[in-house]
Amino acid sequence: MTLTAHSQPGARLPFDITRIRRDFPILKREVAPGVGLVYLDNAATSQKPVQVIAELTRFYRDHNANIHRGVHTLSVEATELYEGARVKIAAFIGASDAREVIFTRNTTESINLVAHGWARKFLQAGDEVVVSEIEHHSNIVPWQMLRDERGIVVKYIPMLPDGTLDLEVARQIIGPKTKLLSITAMSNALGTIVPLQEIIPLAKAQGALVLIDGAQSVPHMAVDVQALGVDFLAFSGHKMLGPTGIGVLWGRLPLLDSMDPFMGGGDMILSVTMEHSTWADVPAKFEAGTPNIADAIGLGAAVDYLSALGMDEVRRHEIEITDYALRRLADVPGVSIFGPMDALQRGGVVSFELEGVHPHDVGQLLDTRGVAIRTGHHCAQPVMAALDVPATARASFYIYNTTAEVDALASALEATSAFFGVGS
Repeated sequence: MTLTAHSQPGARLPFDITRIRRDFPILKREVAPGVGLVYLDNAATSQKPVQVIAELTRFYRDHNANIHRGVHTLSVEATELYEGARVKIAAFIGASDAREVIFTRNTTESINLVAHGWARKFLQAGDEVVVSEIEHHSNIVPWQMLRDERGIVVKYIPMLPDGTLDLEVARQIIGPKTKLLSITAMSNALGTIVPLQEIIPLAKAQGALVLIDGAQSVPHMAVDVQALGVDFLAFSGHKMLGPTGIGVLWGRLPLLDSMDPFMGGGDMILSVTMEHSTWADVPAKFEAGTPNIADAIGLGAAVDYLSALGMDEVRRHEIEITDYALRRLADVPGVSIFGPMDALQRGGVVSFELEGVHPHDVGQLLDTRGVAIRTGHHCAQPVMAALDVPATARASFYIYNTTAEVDALASALEATSAFFGVGS
């Protein structure tokens, strides 16, 4: 039995890794003659199942038209599919109203929308935004830009040597001047899972808003924005089996209503005269111009797929494979692993270095054996500075990865270690 693009969110199927892998044709690829693909770069982007690919094809083949403005059949169908995807995504993250789901290009754009539409409007010089040292650049740079423009203060929760956050310092720096806590739920560089249940109340006690960067968490574990008690959530489609170029900003409706538009143009207006313009209601206010219709629909299909698996099962699988990877890689000569060593404290991400070998060289040699990992600073240069390394190698796992693929990674690293004479 295979999942269909139209599976209902409540229709749970057994987590069968063999069946799941059949849904991802790219996993059958050879990257060189006789060299099969071992794809371990999921924190950068995930692969797409045939159900998502088919939904994209079906839209362009059968329904392609612009949305909202047309009364003809194709436009009505396209609009229903696009808005239907919004409803699916709202249910997936526990939103109380589908209007709270804003389609963007990615997590980066979602965070920037909050910076431009909310923070630029409501923050004054001296107001504080608190982030952490383990953030992706996308959750640092917008606040630094606003600091330089408006004189706000950006404060950082530091990282401890084990890759977790220093909660004692967090309690000290989140104070009366804190207007926004903008923090990742899971580090893309280390896999560290941030204890949101401990940090969010610190901000709420000061009357601050909370924005969660969910780029790494939403694809890998159940997320309920109402239960979290947050105000904004940003995430990307391409990391959760969906297409590239589509992301989501969820925000509480009163906040979205109060914000200024991010861009001006078609479909985000209520009326336009030569002297004045007024804005459409949320969500249209933030979706100027022709949106990414097909990829929003594709993201809806990805949500169907994950919902049918069950996010608790997705998380369980990743705990098992990450635990296996931590133990297996620890036995490879010269390998040092960064971040928490408890799989319950991290997502499906294992960052490491091979003694005396630059991560880029490691990545290139692994690629000759078909093992695809990510190397570099992972858009998290403050993390690299705290670790005192220029870069790391990063293996990251998802629903279709197996312990056999972890063994392939370990074997390739053992060969690389022997090639460079590590430990000899």
